[in-house]
Amino acid sequence: MVTSGANVTVLQPLILASPGEVEREFNSLKLPHELTCEPYDCSHRTASAQTGLESPGTDAKEAIYHVKTAKEIDLGKKGKELEKEVEELFHRLQLEVKSNYKLRASDVLQITANSLQSQGSCTEKDLVQMFLQKLLMMNYKARSITVSEITKNYKEKQQKAKQLYADNVDVFSDIFENTSMSNERQNNRDSVHPMDVQMAVFHCADHVLKQMMVTKLSQCRYALPLLVPDPFTQQIEFPLWTFREINQSWKIINNNNEIISKIQPIYKAETPMVFFFRFGSVSSSKSQLMNSLINEKHNTFFHRHCPGSSRTRVLMDGVVEIAWFCPSGTYDDKFTEHVAFCNLHGDAGDHEKQLHIMTEMASVNVVLLPQLKRNDKSMIIIENLYKDPKPLICLLPEIDSALTETSLKGKYKIGLKDRGQADVSKDLREAITDCLSFSSSESPSTFRLKDLAKQSDIRVDEKDDYYCRKGKEAAQEMMSLLEKKDLTEIKKSFLPCQGKLWHQWCQKNKELNRPQGDDPEMEISKKKIEMMNVREQQHKCDISMFIHLFMKQMNSGAANKSKFFLKWLRILLDEYTSADLSHLCHMYGEKWSTVSNLSKSSDKIVARLLKQRELLELSKKLQDATFGLEHILREIGQIYESCSSVKKNKKDMQFDFSSLPSLAAQMMISGFPLELMDGDAAHVPLIWISAVLDQLIQKLGDQRVFVLSVLGIQSSGKSTMLNAMFGLQFAVSAGRCTRGAFMQLVKLSDEIKTQKNIDYILVVDTEGLRSLELAGKSIRHHDNELATFVIGLGNLTLINVYGENPSEMQDILQIVVQAFLRMKEVRLNPSCVFVHQNVSDVTAGEKNMEGRRRLQETLDKMTKLAAEDEVSNAERFSDVIRFDVQEDVKYFAQLWEGSPPMAPPNPSYCENVQDLKKTILSCVSKSDGMMLTDIKNHIKNLWDALLNERFVFSFRNALEIAAYRKLETEYSKWAWSLRKTMLEIENKLQNKIENGAINLVEETYLQEELNVKSTEVKKSMSEFFERDTNANILIQWKTSFEIKISHIQENIVRETKRKLNEVLQQRVLKERIDAQRTQNENALLEKAKNLASTLKDKAKDDEILQQEFESFWKQCVSEIDKDTPQVQDIDVLKDMKEVLCDGNERFSDLWTESKKCNILNMSSYSEYIQIQKAYEKFKRWIGFSEIDAQINNLITDIVQQVKKTIMSKNIAKMGYNKSYIQELSDFIKAKLTEYEERHKENYMFKKHFFSDLVFAIFNTVEMTFKEQHDIFKEANDPVLYIARKREEYYNIFQKNCQGATSTAILGQIICNKLKEPIQQSVYKKTARDLADEMKTNCESLNGNRSKLEKHILKTLAEKEDFKSYLTYIDNPKEHFKSFISSEVSQYINDKFNTSVLPKMRDDLRQKEKQIIEAVKRATQEVDKNQGDVDLWLKIFTLKLSDLLIFSENDLKGVSRDDVNVKLLEEVIIKVLPPIISDMSKTFSTESFPLKLDYKDRTDEILIEHLCHCCWVQCPFCKAICTNTAEDHDPQLHSVPFHRINGLNGWHYRGTQNLSANFCTTLVSSTKRFHPSRKSEQSIPYKYYRTAGGCYAEWSITPDLSELSYWKWFVCRFQKELENYYNLKFQGHGEIPAEWRNHSKQDALESLDKYI
Repeated sequence: MVTSGANVTVLQPLILASPGEVEREFNSLKLPHELTCEPYDCSHRTASAQTGLESPGTDAKEAIYHVKTAKEIDLGKKGKELEKEVEELFHRLQLEVKSNYKLRASDVLQITANSLQSQGSCTEKDLVQMFLQKLLMMNYKARSITVSEITKNYKEKQQKAKQLYADNVDVFSDIFENTSMSNERQNNRDSVHPMDVQMAVFHCADHVLKQMMVTKLSQCRYALPLLVPDPFTQQIEFPLWTFREINQSWKIINNNNEIISKIQPIYKAETPMVFFFRFGSVSSSKSQLMNSLINEKHNTFFHRHCPGSSRTRVLMDGVVEIAWFCPSGTYDDKFTEHVAFCNLHGDAGDHEKQLHIMTEMASVNVVLLPQLKRNDKSMIIIENLYKDPKPLICLLPEIDSALTETSLKGKYKIGLKDRGQADVSKDLREAITDCLSFSSSESPSTFRLKDLAKQSDIRVDEKDDYYCRKGKEAAQEMMSLLEKKDLTEIKKSFLPCQGKLWHQWCQKNKELNRPQGDDPEMEISKKKIEMMNVREQQHKCDISMFIHLFMKQMNSGAANKSKFFLKWLRILLDEYTSADLSHLCHMYGEKWSTVSNLSKSSDKIVARLLKQRELLELSKKLQDATFGLEHILREIGQIYESCSSVKKNKKDMQFDFSSLPSLAAQMMISGFPLELMDGDAAHVPLIWISAVLDQLIQKLGDQRVFVLSVLGIQSSGKSTMLNAMFGLQFAVSAGRCTRGAFMQLVKLSDEIKTQKNIDYILVVDTEGLRSLELAGKSIRHHDNELATFVIGLGNLTLINVYGENPSEMQDILQIVVQAFLRMKEVRLNPSCVFVHQNVSDVTAGEKNMEGRRRLQETLDKMTKLAAEDEVSNAERFSDVIRFDVQEDVKYFAQLWEGSPPMAPPNPSYCENVQDLKKTILSCVSKSDGMMLTDIKNHIKNLWDALLNERFVFSFRNALEIAAYRKLETEYSKWAWSLRKTMLEIENKLQNKIENGAINLVEETYLQEELNVKSTEVKKSMSEFFERDTNANILIQWKTSFEIKISHIQENIVRETKRKLNEVLQQRVLKERIDAQRTQNENALLEKAKNLASTLKDKAKDDEILQQEFESFWKQCVSEIDKDTPQVQDIDVLKDMKEVLCDGNERFSDLWTESKKCNILNMSSYSEYIQIQKAYEKFKRWIGFSEIDAQINNLITDIVQQVKKTIMSKNIAKMGYNKSYIQELSDFIKAKLTEYEERHKENYMFKKHFFSDLVFAIFNTVEMTFKEQHDIFKEANDPVLYIARKREEYYNIFQKNCQGATSTAILGQIICNKLKEPIQQSVYKKTARDLADEMKTNCESLNGNRSKLEKHILKTLAEKEDFKSYLTYIDNPKEHFKSFISSEVSQYINDKFNTSVLPKMRDDLRQKEKQIIEAVKRATQEVDKNQGDVDLWLKIFTLKLSDLLIFSENDLKGVSRDDVNVKLLEEVIIKVLPPIISDMSKTFSTESFPLKLDYKDRTDEILIEHLCHCCWVQCPFCKAICTNTAEDHDPQLHSVPFHRINGLNGWHYRGTQNLSANFCTTLVSSTKRFHPSRKSEQSIPYKYYRTAGGCYAEWSITPDLSELSYWKWFVCRFQKELENYYNLKFQGHGEIPAEWRNHSKQDALESLDKYI
């Protein structure tokens, strides 16, 4: 019953039928063959109805949708049932919709084990992952995944029910009556409905994943969720956010029969909208009918007949989906305009709100009606819609009539009964077309998605989510600044740093790397000043409010807000630029066609040139109008680079510029790409990229990364492929393809990380090769540069080839082959896979074989062409790279399954993408990848080399230097481990020699002792050469370094043998000294014992004992002093005069004169040399400066060798011998004779040079002799030695007086005699341990020689002492030694209490334990063998023979009568600890060096290790060869960074002008040099090795990586250098102005940056 009022209409409850009755009625219907359906379960269509009346003021048409039905009475019960079903569904899918847990896009996009599966079935628990994986790959079969468990169970049950034989089978019952199986099937749980999977994921996804899902559904040409009820509250949501990234394109034919192309964001598109809904249960499928209108070959809307459909559906009722028909501009389009189709799922009567909203907004309403009764509640709604002017089409399943227009205009009915789908679709299409025509003429009604947000009572995701809303507001604030701005002028206004100024800097940087002319340093300096001026101009540019707002938002600290802000900004920027870009692209295309046509006519050259100029102008406009997120980041990068260059913040920046790279790094982690190469400037902003990668490493750690590079012709589908494969969204501005090179991280799951040993894949996508957008530019060079860069960067390169056009293939293949050829030349071994897209029939095996054959032929042909350019002998592609045409070529099906724009992606294409993904992951498994740190360095090396004209030479050198440095560091570790082990062996053997346990040392024995460590080192070497990321580069040095290690092992063994043989030789003299000492000691002991026996009755009177012992002691010492010859003092200078003047009166005269001068402090040696006549003329050019330098080097070398020889004599232990003076004099004479022989054609030494030099040297080393002799004298003077033992003797004397047993006395004597050996052993071991610790922990000493040199240079800069610099430059080895000694001394002083002292005490305790263990073992052995004290002493000393220098001989003459060995053990165990304790108190920084022999000192150990290398200096600049092997022939000498040749006195012949050039610059210039002072012929620096001699032994690479350090040094010490060489930095040698800008801080930073 209907009651009407003025303002409101209320309908009383009308009870139609129970759900069960409806179900029975529906299942009994007789359906047409074409429209059959599964039995329908009404219980799953129940939804909560709305209650209450509409507010006053609504009209009747609005109020009828709020009918209170009988179903509302049972709402609570039904709602709980529905909620239970929903919860069960989410539980089955392992989703938690009620918790805060959300499926995150970042988790879905990471590569997992599941993402590599390609089969169409999975278990129910993997259903969500499989669905998302297929959807993200644009595979529309995501909706037809089979659940393997249900299929398997069903087949098993069927198998059990089968009988093998037909006997006793009732055929009729089996076919027509037996329903047991169907009953059983009904009792089983149905599979999850595909749409329930989709909607469950949708409900559980975060906003980013939802948007991604809907975008992918759109690409799959599926209907999209438009209105979505919450599964628990039934609140309706409009997910507007999810539509924001969808753009649609279509074509229409206008009134002039012109085809007009359109592209628009879908949320903005204004289209007519056709709304489909149904009442009750009907036999026909509404969704199936809609599909026939849009695309009959594709299930845009899921319906009951789709694969995977099940009887139960939980989440779709009340959902409104939308899809669009996009015309293609052809006459067979189903509709001539862009049309939206909306579909309300479920009974419209149960979803009044959705019905009301959609019917209001629709252009045409289409309702599917069962046979209704006149008083049916649904009829009231139909009546109102029918009376409304809006077109209405009624589809009637129970009527068989064709299309009929009713009595009202715009109202149609179509019968469905017994009609084929094609006929129904034809009628329906015709009716909709008429309705749309009527609608547009009578009452224009268009639909826009975003207008839905204006509806009340629905939730809009964008407004509801706080971060999304705030992100949008922030982006809109930025966009408001762009209003009414000319698009082509925006970048100039808002992004000033990246335009003209940045392009100028790039051009100057390229010129800088290719200097021309005779004065390259001046040119380089000029360019650097110009580049700095550009940076300063960039720095002065005001930061636009646009960029200010961007940085403010990115620095806000809210990660979620920033994520939405960036997405909104990209969406709004694309929206803002799309229209203008589309227009410009259209104009560009037309102009390009005109130029192409004119180029075919030879008589239209002028017109063609004019049009080409217009084309270039259009290209410039197109470039200026392209404005995206990548340009904003590019601007920020330039702001950072300019601030970094001028080293200060911009005045209007609110935070420090150093924080900018962190923003970009965080964006990369969040999934945004980073521009690697600026496509507009064709340049890599190295400072910015390096800083961002540093921040990335800081945030993620130094992760292991596999680099995947992608190359392809413009618009060849690269980005689409990467998007399908990894879900990547590269920075593609609206209407434009990727420009430049961009890199993006793809995360691997923890499981895959473990399997592949890789943490991330870094994908590098590139601007298309052969881009028409670059027409008129140097395309070939740009393409070669880009291809070389990305191929060199990648571990694997995908070469994307589109179509089967041989000419297009040839274009890209020639570029690619040339790039790979360059990689081979620089010893890089990337892999490659060719992806052949858009192949018409990928299944045709024979055709594919033919295609592969043609590709192989083309590659071989291109290889020959490229080999000519690169001067290579490669003839086949397989000569260049490891390539299997069967495995490394992938054929891809066409992207679309049909004709766009309505065609869905081809599932075969998606399968091809999946197959390629597996291939890539297989390559990842076989690769070690690169650390992020290595990638940063690799990018720099690649780009620096590309800037250089000689790419291969430059890059190979950079790579080899980096790899060789790493190898040298490892070599240093290997060598140290061998040396460290041998030091331990040497110590043990030395102890045994001193103890008389060994009389001969064989090399074979030493080699055997070292074998275990040697094997470990060889294994480590092998693993390093095989597994290192630069293994293919390192392999060239494998053999030579194996030989080096073998040689160093031999040298260590040989040197150790020499040292031990010296110990053997010295033992003879030492035995004599020790014998005398032992005799004195024993005599004293015996006398003291006899005296004590007479004083036993006075044992308690200490004063008497002291008096008696003092008298006794003086008498004994007097006797020893009288009977033993004293150690005499020495007079080195007197001995020298006697040796050299013996029989040489002339020398005696010279000797007198020599005392008057000190040749070691002279700056000029002109008075000591006689210039040969042939050399006289060169004096005008060179003066004596170079000769002085040569002689100074000679003298320094001789002094060093003399000092080393003196220390090797071990005078402190063995004493002084006059023969040493003769030996050293002979050595000096030999060195001078050898030198004279080499320079006799130029000059000779005068007679008195030798005498003055010898006197000066011996005068210098005299103190060393005396110091060493004094140590010997103190240690071996019998009186002094005995004096030090007085307290020990008194203690023994006292114990004798007190009646101590002989056992107690012997125990005390043993402990006393152990003191010195223990102390000596502790000091030696601590010194060795300290050397090992410093080799690990000391920053200056824990690397290779280059690192040590860096610290030396830093120290020199901090001190700023020119004399120290001269020592370093002229005598580097001496300076290195001095530095190492200083570092060790400093380390000992700083760490004595924290490191040195604990080591000594630990070792002391260890020695105590070992001695006590030896005591106990000796006692056990004596007990076992029933031996005496002599046997005990023998065993005891034997046990300690390799630990201490302590033998049985040390106890000769000591009384052993009546000694009880068990009691002796007790005595030693009691007496030893106090002695050890007292000993530990004597350790100090002062005693540490004094207690060690010279060779055992920590600094000498490290000097031996670190200075045993090449010391050859560059003939131009005196830089030291950094090779760690002393003899590294045939490898040439090299150094990463050379110096300024003026430091070595190089100057311009015939002038006083010092040279101010770096060697690395000179060898790339046109300058020439004279190899020697007397050489008339000059040699071009480029061919310096042709000069022969020392020049031929060096490898100097053209390189602009000059250290600021030496520029600063020359400017800081200019006057000192000029005075030293008596020359000036003037004229051609003037110091470039740019050098004076380098501060000391720059100098120090350059060391950290490059070394």
